[in-house]
Amino acid sequence: MPNSPALLYSFADGVATLTFNRPDVFNSVNKPLALALQQRLRECQADASVRAVVLTGTGRAFCAGQDLAELTGPDRPELADIIERHYNPIILLIRELDKPVIAAVNGVAAGAGANLALACDLVVAKESAAFIQAFSKIGLVPDSGGTYFLPRLVGLQRASALMLTGDKVGAAEAQQMGMIYNVFADDTFDHEVAVLARKLAAMPTKGLAYTKQLLSSSFGHDVAQQLRAEGDYQLRASHTADYHEGVAAFLQKRQPTFTGN
Repeated sequence: MPNSPALLYSFADGVATLTFNRPDVFNSVNKPLALALQQRLRECQADASVRAVVLTGTGRAFCAGQDLAELTGPDRPELADIIERHYNPIILLIRELDKPVIAAVNGVAAGAGANLALACDLVVAKESAAFIQAFSKIGLVPDSGGTYFLPRLVGLQRASALMLTGDKVGAAEAQQMGMIYNVFADDTFDHEVAVLARKLAAMPTKGLAYTKQLLSSSFGHDVAQQLRAEGDYQLRASHTADYHEGVAAFLQKRQPTFTGN
């Protein structure tokens, strides 16, 4: 797929970087951007050379959510249809991707943009970035998985407050409350993101995928079910080439070279 003007793609060192590129509207999502992101995520799943994915934005915003201009005019789509066709597939593709996905939040992440970030495996942000559950400010309810992910990250009481008030949360506070993984200085952000992404891309890809799947399943399992799932995935992991390489490297006192197999 060629680069879409709305979504840039680059690849290096096993890392695919997907960049929202509508800076004049704070990288708000319209149909072309949503469909391009869906397609790129499918390509990342199918491409064995991709071993980690970074989602980020150009300009001053990560993503401001839905482009409201798309909801005006006589031929405007129903918002429910946009959620079903644009956002829900993106969230599921992120969660089902057999590779770690990093949200590199370079600026404001609002509405669906905030929840797209929270659906990723790791969220890192610039010190100057902020997160806003902006839905209540225009009479809507959170979507794009926000009511699923945010309470699990910060607890029901805090998630309720953030969603009902629509208050802005700075990056440092978001890290303190457990909403995101880490905060980097603005001037070192790109470097720190690249280091983190390359680190994940060099790790045992299948083992990371199994870990991701176990974490997702834990929300719907009791302890006994999760213990069985851990056993099942541990068996699969123990049959990978990367497991054998990891053990050999440990015994030989050298650094392992993982291939993702």
